[in-house]
Amino acid sequence: MPDDGPGADAATPELTPVDRFFYALSSAADHGLLWLALGAVRGAAEGDPAMVLRLGAVLGAESILTNGVVKSFFRRVRPQEHFTHDEPLPYGLHRPVTSSFPSGHAATAFTAAGALARGRSAPAWYVLAGLVAYSRVHVRMHHPADVVGGTVLGLALGRLARRIVRP
Repeated sequence: MPDDGPGADAATPELTPVDRFFYALSSAADHGLLWLALGAVRGAAEGDPAMVLRLGAVLGAESILTNGVVKSFFRRVRPQEHFTHDEPLPYGLHRPVTSSFPSGHAATAFTAAGALARGRSAPAWYVLAGLVAYSRVHVRMHHPADVVGGTVLGLALGRLARRIVRP
């Protein structure tokens, strides 16, 4: 009987610890939930519980712009998936149906980082945004250029968001 090697059982693909980290991070960032949770924690710590509401409004506007407007100009196909369409993806990850360009996860991550970063903690917000953006390439949902496009868009929107989230 031939050995099909690691991950031969399609229903339970074998993931490395690095894979698990990036799948979990990518999933946590779906719909901006990671950023909203972090914004709520930061707002509570700073005595500004409304910060998360302002951040939610900013991320909602970013999502409409990225997913509703910008992606409509592009018909980029997503990278070849290493899972078949009838298999569940790890960590509840879902296959988006929108254009691959630009990456919405990257745009959201850098918009949120721009809104939340300040002082000594600023680099940490951008590192986390970079990890979320890279996670989309790692889990094969985006091409690297999609992430670069989403990052550029998010950085621009983050500059505007900073004025709204932290008045």
